[in-house]
This record gives sequence, C-alpha cells and structure tokens, in this order.
Amino acid sequence: MMFCRCCFVLILLFTWSSAHNDFFTSIGQMTDLLFMEKDLVSSLKDYIRAEEHKLEQIKKWADRLDVLSSAATQDPEGFLGHPVNAFKLIKRLNTEWRELESLVLTDMSDAFISNLTIQRQNFPNDDDQTGAAKALMRLQDTYQLDTNIISTGELPGSSSVASLTVDDCYDLGKVAYSEADYYHTKLWMVQALKQLDQGETSGLVDAVTVLDYLSYSVYQQGQLERALGFTKRLLELDPTHQRANGNLKYFEYQLSKQKKAEATEEAEGRHRTVSRGRPDDYLPERRKYEQLCRGDGIRMTPRRQSRLFCRYYDNNRHPRYVIGPVRQEDEWDHPRIVRYHNIVSDKEMEKVKELAKPRLRRATISNPVTGVLETAHYRISKSAWLGAFEHPVVDKINQRIEDITGLDVTTAEDLQVANYGVGGQYEPHFDFGRKDEPDAFEELGTGNRIATWLLYMSDVPAGGATVFTDIRAAVWPKKGTAVFWYNLYPSGEGDYRTRHAACPVLVGNKWVSNKWIHERGQEFRRRCGLQETD
Repeated sequence: MMFCRCCFVLILLFTWSSAHNDFFTSIGQMTDLLFMEKDLVSSLKDYIRAEEHKLEQIKKWADRLDVLSSAATQDPEGFLGHPVNAFKLIKRLNTEWRELESLVLTDMSDAFISNLTIQRQNFPNDDDQTGAAKALMRLQDTYQLDTNIISTGELPGSSSVASLTVDDCYDLGKVAYSEADYYHTKLWMVQALKQLDQGETSGLVDAVTVLDYLSYSVYQQGQLERALGFTKRLLELDPTHQRANGNLKYFEYQLSKQKKAEATEEAEGRHRTVSRGRPDDYLPERRKYEQLCRGDGIRMTPRRQSRLFCRYYDNNRHPRYVIGPVRQEDEWDHPRIVRYHNIVSDKEMEKVKELAKPRLRRATISNPVTGVLETAHYRISKSAWLGAFEHPVVDKINQRIEDITGLDVTTAEDLQVANYGVGGQYEPHFDFGRKDEPDAFEELGTGNRIATWLLYMSDVPAGGATVFTDIRAAVWPKKGTAVFWYNLYPSGEGDYRTRHAACPVLVGNKWVSNKWIHERGQEFRRRCGLQETD
C-alpha cells in the first residue's frame, strides 16, 4: 500500500514538472508568473507591515522607559523610596523585559517565507533564463536591432518601455560567452561598458570585469588590436590584474606577428580578411529567412500582384455559405495561398485558448532519422491538441474548415493550438513527410499531410509573420483570419515550394491553431493528377 502511495506521489510530481517547465516558450503561460509575483509582493508587504508594527511597539516601550529611567536616575534613592516605584522596577526587570525579549525574538517572516517556499516550486529555472536571453539575441539578429534599442526598450510596435540595467546587459553577455558565442558576448559587454561610462551604477559588476570579457571575446574574433586596446584600458583601472598583464604581452606579440604577415601578404598581392560578423550556422537559408521576417526581399512583382484578388466565396454554392459567403483573399499565386477573413469569432477563439492553456506543453518535432517526437531549439512554442468531442466550439471549427476547403477532416489531425514564447519561432520546415522520412505519419494510417489550415487567434504588433522561404512570400498575422494552402500536388508528390517558417515574435503574444488535413478521404474531393507536379 505504501509503495502504491509513493508511486502516486511520483506520478503527480512528474505531471506537475511536465506542465511547468520551459516557461520561456509560452507567453500565455508566463502571464501566470506575473500574478504569482503580484501575490508574492502582497505577501512581502504584509511582512513589512508586521515588522513595522513590531518595531513600533518596541519603540514605544523604549521611549517610555527612556523617560522613566532618565527621571529615576537623577535621584535613585528618592525614586526607590516610593514603594510603588520599587515594586514596578522589580516587576519590569523580572517580567516585562522578558516579554520584550520574546517580542524582539518573534520571527514575523514565517508567513512570507512559507508562501515563498511554496511558490518557488513554480519559479522559472536557469534554462528558462538562458532561453529568454537567447531569445533577445535572436530578435536582435532577425530584426537587426542595435543593443542600445533593446536596452532602452524602445522596440518597434511596442507601446510600453522596459529598459535593461548594466547587470542585465552583463548577464546577456555571459550567457553568450557560456555558449562560446563571442559575437554576441562582444555586443552585450560593449553595451554594459557604455552604460557604466554613462554613469549608471551597479553593485554586481564593474568595468574591469566587463573589459576582461571584452578583450577575450574580440580576440576570439581575430580582432587583436581591439583586444589589446581593451586590455590596456583594463590595466589602467587595475594595474595588478594578473590575467590582463599576461594577455597584454601575448596580444602585443601576436599583433607584431600579424603585422609582419600582413606586410608579406601585401607585398605578394594577397589580402587577409577578418570576420567581424555572426558565425555561419546550420541553416543555409538563415539570411533569406530573416530578411523575409523583416518584410524585405519578398518576390511579388506588380504584374503578379495585379492578378491577386479578394472575393466572396461560397465553395461552389455550399448550403451554409450561399446566403453568407466568406471573404477570401489571394495571398500568393504559385503555390496558391489564400486567406479567409473573420472566419472565427472572438468568443470562439477565447474558448479555444481557455481549453488549451492548462494543457500547453513544449512543442515537439519529429526526428527525421528515428521518427521520435522531441523538442528542438528552433521551435520555441507550446502546443495542445483539442479533439472535436471536447467542446462544441472545436467541433464547429472543424466543420467550418471542411465546409470551406471541401476536404474531409475526419481523417485530419486534432486541432493543434500553439502559443509562442519569448522571441517565439519555428524555423523553416515542411508540413508534409518527405521521401527521406518513410515513417512520417505512418502510425496515423491516413497518408501524408495534403493541406494546412492556419488560424491566427491574436494580432501581433511586431514580428511573427509566416514566411515561405523558397518562393520568398510573407503572410502577416491578423486575428480571426485563416490561411490555407496545399502541401502536396494532386499527384501526391510533395510541393517543396511550401517550405515555411514562423518568424520570431518581436512584440506581442502570438496564438495560432493548425489543422493538418491528410490524404485519406480526399480521393473524390481532390482528384489525382497524372503528372508529378500536376
């Protein structure tokens, strides 16, 4: 029996930990942290009031005795000659001072510490802080933001301002340094140094520490002269700094060698290049992806644009839409991407969020080699799956998708609701299973993902676009609208032009829901093509 109880407790703890990790991957769940912090502040204020009340009692007692003892010590014998004074002195020393001692020793923090201990179980951890720090750097790169803009909090699309302190900038630099990311280490340590030079004070970090990180970071980027300059400045502040003194000699020696080598190369007509930018990474289309996220490089000519239209759409006089057709807008021509406006009401969207929020878990990807679902650093969001049976609203949305697209949704996946986190994104990917992923969706037994329905359930003030990197298209979130496209050609072959990504959310809280429609059941709804790309 005891074993069963232990197992039950462990299951509860595991369930709780699964539900409350990776806070940085969902803004929706992070709102709970704000209310938790508000409760802690209220508890802290109660503690302060209790301490103030306690000190006020002690102060009154001390003031009263101060007056009494001052008068009594002027004529001790005369004062104690009165039997009442003698009695009260003995009583005070025997009883009242003991009571005062008890009051002084009373710990007024018990309630606050108890509340803090309970709430601490729900606090973000080091991984969350690191994830949030990397998110700021991701936003910095994607949207080409200067560190000063982020530090002052004056982000495009933001109506509020939140600034970073010297300590915050230093911590961001340290996170980058721990990842051997010397490019971002340099940027944030320079910002920390700048704020120190402007007179901002810090109780945790000084210019010497910042310069130590800076000199090494720029050295790692091959910038010997700058490394030497930062080291000299450090030694002006702390001439006894052991590492800096060693680095000074080393940098001077290396710089001398470098200049000799450059002179030789110049004489031979060769030129050395020093990398000062971001290092190359695993994503070959990174530059294109980030460019599209900023709204640059979109390949839509005026001639092609003139062929895109808005229309009232009833899906071949569908009974539900003959009288009230939906508004359909062409977003792209090849492949065809359409947007449906005012397709879901605010009330319906709020209900979907309400159902999903307690079940949000870190979004996963299917490992192309093993087929196992796992988390990935390039997908920063949390998701939940809602079946049609769970609430009439979900059933209505599914039926609406079927009525508008003309596709059978009984073989589709459940509605996936996703909420993006700090700098939330999903880097370029395909929704359909490729030929090198033979086991993709095999367990579902419904074939490949023939089409995607993407519903935007919130407006996003800045960032958060859906971009198609192959065709250089961008679709911007608009609350209550849904975007639809086919992932497969009519022949069943994958349409590689549909490779797409969710751009990092710069400002705002992005909610979406996806409906992935599968091949089975569409045999007579979308006829097969005879050519591979038909």
